Parts: sequence; structure tokens; C-alpha cells
Amino acid sequence: MSSANNSNVVSIAHLRQTCRTCSLRDLCLPLGLDADDMEKLESIVHTRGPIRPGEHLFREGDSFHALFAVKSGALKTYTIDNQGREHVLGFHIGGELAGLDGIHSGRNRCNAVALQTTSVCALPFARLEQLTREVPGLQTQILRVMSREMSASAQLATEHSADERLAAFLLGLSRRYARRGLVPHLVTLPMPRRDIASHLRLATETISRLFARFQDEGIVAVKRREVEILDFNALLKLGEALDLDGGSATRGTPHSR
Repeated sequence: MSSANNSNVVSIAHLRQTCRTCSLRDLCLPLGLDADDMEKLESIVHTRGPIRPGEHLFREGDSFHALFAVKSGALKTYTIDNQGREHVLGFHIGGELAGLDGIHSGRNRCNAVALQTTSVCALPFARLEQLTREVPGLQTQILRVMSREMSASAQLATEHSADERLAAFLLGLSRRYARRGLVPHLVTLPMPRRDIASHLRLATETISRLFARFQDEGIVAVKRREVEILDFNALLKLGEALDLDGGSATRGTPHSR
């Protein structure tokens, strides 16, 4: 199913220690699990990686077996149309789940490729489905993540200007990094400009021009793939009409420095 090395499976004892101390645990798993519930989850999870940049975690058409929580690095999900054009569906960073699209059909509906050296926690779906009957909140958590992805995808289908789309994208990344405990005004882009353009349904030249304009206007400072947000209020004014964070409860300005 994957080009990732299946030999990178760690012992259950190591997994228990890692899961319980993982800073991302509450992002990809339900809050407030008791010790017994955590032990049930840890018994089915295994770690895969490192997945090198350009290597695939899964490909479109592969049999669906598991959900994947990104532990480190970043993934890009995309499809290829019948004319060979790539369409970027989304990006998955630490604490976020990938592979949800395969639940209904039993086959992955897109490709997932590493943008950076990446490791993931694999949750075999057959066993995860059994656990949803035993662990309160687990099914709700999965549905919540699915709802967030559907909401963000629906937002991209609406009519918005190019500057609204890029501003919303940067705000969404800022909030996602903040949930990981990182500084929200410093955003590292794991993806190239062409992937951002494909995801936002814009031309690569448009993305480059907008970054330059945002920088000229003092909204951001850009150095290669490092973006410092200098004026959250200006960015929010541009991007508040488009929620690419999938219905985040916190739509206001992220806390800055």
C-alpha cells in the first residue's frame, strides 16, 4: 500500500510511553481519555517513518486500511485528473489526520506524499472501528475531523478573490500551528508556491505576486518559505470571509508575540 518502510514498527511498550507523552496527542485523539482507554488505543497504533520527501504514504486506488496521524513533518494530498494535471486537496501537519477519504469506498481516493521527512502514527481502521464502540468520544473525534475537512473543502468552492484566498490560507496555517503550541505569527510553509496555488485554485504567478504585495504593504515578511505575519488585523480583514481552518471555533486574531 505504501512506499514507507513497514519495518519501522516500534514495540508496544515504547508506543505507550510515546503516546502518553506526545505533545500532539490531544489534537488527534479525544480529550480526557482515562488510562484504560489510552491503553486500548495504544495497543493498535504503530509508528511509520521516516517517510522521505517525495515518498508516498498511500496512493489513489490503494486498499484503505488505516488512518494516519502526522507525528512530525508534513503531507500533501492530491489527485491527478485524466489529463495528467495535479490538483492539491490539502496539507496535513503535526497532530492532523490523513486518509479519511477512504472510509466510505474502502479505497484511498487520493495520493498522500511527504513534503518533508515525515513520521506518522497508523491507526488500523478495522480495529479503530471496534474501539469506537468501547471508547467514549472516539467516534465523535473522527467525525469532527471529517467535518472540518469537508467545511474547508466547501469553502474553496465558493467565490472569493485571490487575495482573500491567500490571506485565509495564511490565517488557517497560523491557527493550526498555534494549536500545536507554536508561535502563531511565524509560519513555515512546508509546500512550494505551486502547491499553494493548486490548492487555492490560483496561478503560481498570482501567489508570488500576492506574497510580494502583502510584503510591500507591511502585512507579512517573507524569506523563502518562512512567513512572519506583521499585521494580523490587516490579514484578518482580507481573509475573514473565507474559513480554510474548517470551522475553527476561534475565528478571531491569533495571539501574537
